[in-house]
Amino acid sequence: MAVEIHPTAIVHEKAFLGQDVVIGPYALVEEKVELGDGCRLDAFAQVKSHTAIGRENHLHSYACIGGAPQDLKFQGEATWLRIGDRNIIREFVTLHRGTVGGGGVTTVGSECLLMAYVHVAHDCHVGDRNIYSNGVTLGGHVTVGNNVIIGGLSAVHQFVRIGENAFIGGKTGVAQDIPPYMLAAGERAKLHGPNLVGLRRMQMPAETIHALKSIYKILWRANGSKQEALAEVAAQYGHIPEAMRIIEFVRVSERGVTPGA
Repeated sequence: MAVEIHPTAIVHEKAFLGQDVVIGPYALVEEKVELGDGCRLDAFAQVKSHTAIGRENHLHSYACIGGAPQDLKFQGEATWLRIGDRNIIREFVTLHRGTVGGGGVTTVGSECLLMAYVHVAHDCHVGDRNIYSNGVTLGGHVTVGNNVIIGGLSAVHQFVRIGENAFIGGKTGVAQDIPPYMLAAGERAKLHGPNLVGLRRMQMPAETIHALKSIYKILWRANGSKQEALAEVAAQYGHIPEAMRIIEFVRVSERGVTPGA
């Protein structure tokens, strides 16, 4: 099927459009934009310059992606927003390009669902299969692993890291790192143990889940120093890959790790 562009849409002549692209009424596609095969832009969706989008992405009405960073240091440099494949980007979502100081690129992986009014700021790096409910906001330079779910109206402070398979409850303020496989919630985020529902859905072995429960108690419930707790986890569970991911995540944290409830 050929490219379909509604007569009221504005598409720059130098934009690259793959096969089977559909652009709806009053949509805008600027110069230096790449739209992969099978992408769909609904009415009034906007794709700003310096944006590269993979295959089969669906931008709903009034989504605006590739906008300039909300950073006073930005002076119009040729930075980019790069998006993977098969993402669903709902109404009024905003995804901003990177800055020179932050590496020059914002990235979103594949198969993500970004619900209405989600904002991903400059220099963020979002993994695959993320789900962000309505109104989620990521500050600049946030890094998020794969298979992360963030509840509605939650806000993540700039430079925070969120590990793979984590779950963040709605209306949560996240100011420090969230380790992989953990559940966080609260007006100011606190850890409440492993993300048990998510881990079972991904069919993680029961023995691994049991080990993650014990690791949580050692790292966030027991007395003693962080280094002693990490050494104990490594001694008991170093043979489990998920345990080693948590250890490495905690060791390299610069903002500090979210405390336990």
